Amino acid sequence: MDADPMAQAMSGERPVGVSIVDDHPVVIDGVRAWLSTEPRLRVLATGDDPELVLRAAPEADVILLDLRLRGRMVLDKLAELSTDGRRVVVYSEHTDPATILTALDAGATAFLAKHEGREHCVATVLAAASDRPYVPPALAGAMVGDPRPDRPALSDKEREALLLWFQSMSKASVARRMQISEHTVKQYVDRARIKYTRAGRPAATKAALLARAIEDGLIRPEEIGIYRSRASYDRPTP
Repeated sequence: MDADPMAQAMSGERPVGVSIVDDHPVVIDGVRAWLSTEPRLRVLATGDDPELVLRAAPEADVILLDLRLRGRMVLDKLAELSTDGRRVVVYSEHTDPATILTALDAGATAFLAKHEGREHCVATVLAAASDRPYVPPALAGAMVGDPRPDRPALSDKEREALLLWFQSMSKASVARRMQISEHTVKQYVDRARIKYTRAGRPAATKAALLARAIEDGLIRPEEIGIYRSRASYDRPTP
């Protein structure tokens, strides 16, 4: 997955490949129908076994994964897929804040509630394909809370750098906007991660860091912006 699948889809080279893992055929049929309305997406494989689905379509850019399969939470499989470099969008009816943050900490690229509609499903998958955060309304509401005692204190510059980075800017673009070096931007992001780790609330991925920042009220969901289908994409720097 070295090439940016979203950039290729925008240029018309190929659609973003998606695999759906769910143990309810009606859910699979519904999600497939939703994704089929977006020409930049193509469903490659479906099923209730992550291993078999992955074997059927190893080239999939995004895996849409039900967090509970055949009566068992599959956080271990989520972590395994994420460690292998897979972009995994968790698609679940379990939307309590603890479950959401646990999934993001396990490496999920995004979290989508099953009661969200087609628009948010399509937007979340497209955002995940290009490693960009997307916050559906219900998820935003679940993550927003009162400031906690273990909330890290971020400097104004750290918060500004994080906000611009979360707004789909590459670190190079953030550096140009803030008139600082890209190395300094990376330091700001890494510093925020270190502060959360010291507070006992690690945020190893971009999605997890965004969730922590929203949960603590450091960033408001509306500041991230809403996905627009005709938006131009600035490929992010890892």
